[in-house]
Amino acid sequence: MSAEAENDQESVLLVSNDGFQFLVKKSAACKSPTIRSMLDKRSNFAEARENRIHFENMTAPVLEKVCQYFYYFDKYKGMKDVPEPDFISPELALELLFVADFLDC
Repeated sequence: MSAEAENDQESVLLVSNDGFQFLVKKSAACKSPTIRSMLDKRSNFAEARENRIHFENMTAPVLEKVCQYFYYFDKYKGMKDVPEPDFISPELALELLFVADFLDC
């Protein structure tokens, strides 16, 4: 299997509405049931075929925090005493709540 094909299986490209791209481990991004559904090969969504999701409703700073959350959740998965995340700024908190609702996480 080529490195590109292997990367296709392990990562997904998330793109903000202002064009910033974040390459994220698929296992971390699939914390979101919404993203998991979009990437399901059986769905026949363009996102699943292209392994790329463009979020029209997210700016780069917001999508960056979403990606940080995915990795934070992945890091502490299965642990009982998870520290509070310290990377969410008050300026983005409301917008992140809306995004969390959209992503179902």
